[in-house]
Amino acid sequence: MDLQLEGKIVLVTGGSKGIGKGIAEAFLGEGAKVGIVARGEEGLEQVKKDLPDVEIFQGDLSNEAERDGVFQAFIQAFGRIDILVNNVGGSSGSSTTETSMDLFENAMQLNYFSAVHFSKLAIPFMKEKTNGSIINISSIFGRESGGKPTYNGAKAAMISFTKSLADELVKDGIRVNGVAPGSILHPTGNWQKRIEEDPEKMERFVEENIPAGRFGTVEEIANVVVFLASEQARWVVGATLNVDGGQSKSNF
Repeated sequence: MDLQLEGKIVLVTGGSKGIGKGIAEAFLGEGAKVGIVARGEEGLEQVKKDLPDVEIFQGDLSNEAERDGVFQAFIQAFGRIDILVNNVGGSSGSSTTETSMDLFENAMQLNYFSAVHFSKLAIPFMKEKTNGSIINISSIFGRESGGKPTYNGAKAAMISFTKSLADELVKDGIRVNGVAPGSILHPTGNWQKRIEEDPEKMERFVEENIPAGRFGTVEEIANVVVFLASEQARWVVGATLNVDGGQSKSNF
């Protein structure tokens, strides 16, 4: 299937490792031109070594001013944006009663407000061409409890935002969709750390919680993202697709 992504200009937030890096690599494989943004300079430099064709931008995406600066630098480098992947995210705190309000606010800035802000920055460029795609990476825990409350709430907001923005922009030729990953295994992720700490516990977790019988891979998320961003998915509007090996317990 020709996804017709060659030459498309793509920005991936949180692209220095894990799912974000995998998404960037998948777009490069389709012939797109890709920029990634992340906070850690060391991670960005490593991506540049692993994926020499990617352009890197450094910034703290929980900070509004830095988001704006990073986006302007991206536009200066590429001249336009065709596809935005709002992937940056993080999980912090513990139970609601034991988590400070600062952590709830920080989680919203990083996981949710960054997606809203980057979308608002990208939309004028997409409207000018009457074409564009925005993909929001949320989580199955945005639909049901399972992760930390700070993370769940921010990802739930992202899923709702995806649908409302999609309905607003489809008339302008811009499609907005989302991907809700389940438990994805990669070397820098929390699941890898938990396996190293207690492999037997993680084996039980998989057996009890993931019908497919294993953790998902970065590539399995990235493949869905590039499809949703392509014209082959032009009739998919406002959807957030679970990519989880059956892990989600919600019936939608």
